[in-house]
Amino acid sequence: MLRSLVVGLALGAGTDPVAVYNGRSGNLDVRPPRVEAEVEVDGALDEAAWTGAALLTGFSQFSPADGVPAVDSTEVLIWYSPTAIHFGIRAYEAHGAVHATLADRDRIGSDDHIQILLSTFNDGRQATVFAVNPLGVQSDGALVETGAVRGNGFNNAVVRREAADLSPDYVFDSKGRLTDYGYEIEVRIPFKSLRYQSAAEQSWGINVTRRVQHSGYEDSWTPARRASASFLAQSGRLVGLTDLRRGLVLDFTPSLTSRTTGERNGAGAWEYSGGGPEVGGTVRWGISNNLSLNGTANPDFSQVESDAGQLIFDPRDEQFLQEKRPFFLDGIEQFTTPNNLVYTRRVVQPSAAVKLTGKTFGTDLALLSAVDDREVSLGGDDRPIYNILRLQRDVGSNSRVGVIYTDRIEGGDYNRVAGADARLLFGGVNTVQLQLAGSRTRRLGATTTGPLWQALFAHNGRTFGIRASINASDEDFRARSGFFPRPGLVHLTFRPRVALYGNEGAMVESFTFDVNLNGRWRYREFVEGAGILDEQLHFNLNTTLRGGWQLTGALLLETFGYPFEIYGGHRVEVTRPDGTGADTVAFVGRPRIINRDYVLSFQTPEFEHLSGNAFLLWGNDENFYEWSPGRIIIANGGITWRPTDKLRLEGTYALQQVRRRSDGSLVDVQHIPRAKLEYQLSRPIFLRLVGEYATDRQDDLRDDTRTEGPLLVFDSEAGDFVRAAGFRRSTFRSDVLFSYQPGPGTVLFAGYGSTLLDPDDPFRSGMRRVADGFFFKMSYLFQM
Repeated sequence: MLRSLVVGLALGAGTDPVAVYNGRSGNLDVRPPRVEAEVEVDGALDEAAWTGAALLTGFSQFSPADGVPAVDSTEVLIWYSPTAIHFGIRAYEAHGAVHATLADRDRIGSDDHIQILLSTFNDGRQATVFAVNPLGVQSDGALVETGAVRGNGFNNAVVRREAADLSPDYVFDSKGRLTDYGYEIEVRIPFKSLRYQSAAEQSWGINVTRRVQHSGYEDSWTPARRASASFLAQSGRLVGLTDLRRGLVLDFTPSLTSRTTGERNGAGAWEYSGGGPEVGGTVRWGISNNLSLNGTANPDFSQVESDAGQLIFDPRDEQFLQEKRPFFLDGIEQFTTPNNLVYTRRVVQPSAAVKLTGKTFGTDLALLSAVDDREVSLGGDDRPIYNILRLQRDVGSNSRVGVIYTDRIEGGDYNRVAGADARLLFGGVNTVQLQLAGSRTRRLGATTTGPLWQALFAHNGRTFGIRASINASDEDFRARSGFFPRPGLVHLTFRPRVALYGNEGAMVESFTFDVNLNGRWRYREFVEGAGILDEQLHFNLNTTLRGGWQLTGALLLETFGYPFEIYGGHRVEVTRPDGTGADTVAFVGRPRIINRDYVLSFQTPEFEHLSGNAFLLWGNDENFYEWSPGRIIIANGGITWRPTDKLRLEGTYALQQVRRRSDGSLVDVQHIPRAKLEYQLSRPIFLRLVGEYATDRQDDLRDDTRTEGPLLVFDSEAGDFVRAAGFRRSTFRSDVLFSYQPGPGTVLFAGYGSTLLDPDDPFRSGMRRVADGFFFKMSYLFQM
């Protein structure tokens, strides 16, 4: 009926008849009209320009099962002017309530929303993503398909498309409104916000997806199949785009920041320091349609909210923190490599930096140079200098090859990494990924080198899939510009999976079973043909139920070898047989520990006002504190309550507990409850309050199951070995933030943060403030 009405309006207005492109019928080459018009983005598709727009219909379901028509109807109108491309969406909802809140930018994941994926280089490998909820709240980012899996290790074999990186922000206009049939959205994307080809007539990749929260379904305009190595390669095309005018692309973003930090001075009085204004700025120049140059001087890279606390079970692991700083986010997707050889948070507080990103002659180019602050150097005297170059080249219709070079220089010391990688797609459902790299590191006059290599094969069939890989690095491999915390290992993985899908309306919509077989060797022992270090055999079950419920169960069978890199410097205090004193002997540990663990988790649907999740792992596992058999519990959960479209409350809780298997006594227990309240006064303005309480209680450590003597660790201040004595400590961190952010680059932040610790005197009650601070930032985006 609506389609007939639109066609009738078009004919009545004397314009060309509406061209209809039905995705299920395979009408995927869309020729949108070019209209010399400017319209007001108000969420009402009532201007004359819309009457002749191309019409996309015939959506299909993609998740949890593909190959069937979408339950809810969606229509998308497309036209373009000389300076922007316009989208109008009518989303029909006859089966449940529309979920829509006045959320902060990039926080619409719990709402119904529309995603527009534009592959402006038409390469089927990368896309710029623009998402909007029914009220017009924006989310945006970049999607570069790398074959990476998502999940917590127990559910990442479930077939799903790769998610976009929502870190980058783009300037575009959107408005939405609820209607009696569902909702209506209007989107305008300026060509200034896009990088695209230099051809006079262009073809872009295009797909539109819709997330329906009451059912948990994701719909796609193109009839995309889950049995595919690439989601983007199944996109349609916008064809016949001509005379696109970006104009001058020159953005200037000056910033003014101030931070005041409080702490106790030598006399015990509270004292504040800092507070002086810091002026900085960032410039972005669109050299051409496909190349951008960014420069920054004295930028503010302070975070406006502390990172959420994380529990680390294996002490060899390191926390990976997402990049949040605006300068690095533009074009960050082009620095992506296997094994994270580029990690921009290694650049802590640069005095100046420059970046060139884009695509030219079929090659993605990303170059970053930065001079960091002297205070973050390893020696404290020289400024670390970073140089990073990433090149990627299209090969065939769906594959690519790339090279990477990183260089960190600090005085006479340096770390250099050079490598090449390839991602090759064939047969529609198969992927081969290869990587070879090497590092050369000079530190305090000594030079070391080490290789890294990886090979991966993945078959992504609808019912049957398999993922097999080997990832290896030498003990001397270092990536000071990347995130590679555990060199010196060979990791072999073999993971087959079977997925079954229920009929329409069935209680069980999808069911996935996989076996994850992992082996880990020390690199040089692997090369020499020596024995394995760690063995893991995991059996995982994942189920999606009607309405969007997700359930996971797993059985973990493992053996772990003695990690001498952790305990090589430990000692044990042993009483002499005659009782005359004690001797200090080396800690040798057990050669192997055998584990058996169980996992249960669930995730609720995104109900209109409430959602939640929980994870529980328990069983026999390593007691890493003493390297002995232990009993562990690792649990976390979260709940989100949205009582109104403006108010959001989130609560999370994390627990990690280790007991000795020998006598059941407690070794260590950690708790981290965290609460966040957000009130969205309007689309650009919100107030956020965050509180996090972390406790850690640890017993006196001992040589459990062997000598039972006290465990000794080296104290660098005392210059001797001391007992690893038990302790109990608590930390409370609170943050308050006011944010005004009408668009990318234009912000006003004002915040306060405070940290409290347990008192030094164990006989005193309450917590003691140890640090606090006030933060202010203001920046404005000038577009020339």
